[in-house]
Amino acid sequence: MSDEPDDVVELRAGDPSGPGVPGDPGGPGGPRDSGGPRGGGAGHGGDSARARRPTARRRHPPARYRRRRVTLLLALVVVAFAAWFAIELFQPFAGPGTGVVTVVIPAGANASQIGDELAARGVVSSSFFFSLRARLDGDGPKLRHGVVTLRHGMSYAAALSVLTTAPAVTQLEVRIPEGLTRRQIAAIAAADRLGGSYLIASRPANAGLDPRDYGAPASVHTLEGFLFPATYFSFAHENVAHLVAQQVAAFHQNFDQLSFARATAAHLTRYDVLIIASMIEREAQVPSDRPLVAAVIYNRLAAGMTLGIDATLRYALNDYDKPLTASQLALDTPYNTRLHRGLPPTPISNPGLASMVAATHPAAVPYLYYVDKPNSCGELAFATSYAQFEADVAAYNAARNAAGGRAPTKCP
Repeated sequence: MSDEPDDVVELRAGDPSGPGVPGDPGGPGGPRDSGGPRGGGAGHGGDSARARRPTARRRHPPARYRRRRVTLLLALVVVAFAAWFAIELFQPFAGPGTGVVTVVIPAGANASQIGDELAARGVVSSSFFFSLRARLDGDGPKLRHGVVTLRHGMSYAAALSVLTTAPAVTQLEVRIPEGLTRRQIAAIAAADRLGGSYLIASRPANAGLDPRDYGAPASVHTLEGFLFPATYFSFAHENVAHLVAQQVAAFHQNFDQLSFARATAAHLTRYDVLIIASMIEREAQVPSDRPLVAAVIYNRLAAGMTLGIDATLRYALNDYDKPLTASQLALDTPYNTRLHRGLPPTPISNPGLASMVAATHPAAVPYLYYVDKPNSCGELAFATSYAQFEADVAAYNAARNAAGGRAPTKCP
């Protein structure tokens, strides 16, 4: 207890009320350095004061610390999800896609239904994000239907751009050569991506043309011969009915303005003339031969002879490449003009204007026969007598044998 006053005195150093004598530098109450030791008691008292100061570091309560850690973790998850969602939705690294995918979009399909189809075909990666992107961009009402050409692995933006942009109107040139049949024209229409059935569209009732108006018998139910060959313009996937309508209109413009005086004098109808023109188109390869072939047909009809034109039988067989066999040549069909006199029942091709003109204006020659002239670029050898015809046939056969059994078609 005796040290306690000394401790108090030191803590109050310089207090004039202390027990020391004022002005005495050597006394216990005299001036002193507050940082220096005053003796054992003063030193002990200073250490006690410092020992009472708080020295422990403050810590967060454990529960509060865990809450902060969970909050931080949730924030990181939200940020990561938002970044992933934005990348999936806007696809900054996606491109225009590769390859070609043709998709048919039904009329009335919404963005979600279109997205399902595109995702199933591999055009886009997600139906959900496609439909969401369409709604965000306001493209939902703009999505078009029909046949659309897209690519594999397209970005949503690229797919939406195609689906909301009107397709470029590309005209197609549909080239119909002279001398083709309805079946052959139908194949061209399909290859040119026209829609519908050409064979159905080219029926008389569907095309608005009645062959009986040209003298055809009531048994005729085909527009073979009336489908004028030319180059027509159409659009991809346009219905073939438009092509047929153009062909019929072109037929009227060309055939109806011809003079049929010679045919009328020979007791031939306009439908007969069309049949003759179709045979000329198949037989004559050189323009100058057309009126000569017409003359042979007119002359043989007038003489009551069979025409003997194998192109009519080939039409019935739908075979234009293989050599005709003996059994085929003996086939009893009205298209076998070796056996049946007169014209075949219908045209065997769709002739052009040059053959139509030749059928109405046959050459004034007495020819009754013709055969291919060997190695003459398609010319025919015409004859009046059967003896001359046999000589021309022998020359052709000799040239074919010399060519190893192949048709002698070389041009000089």
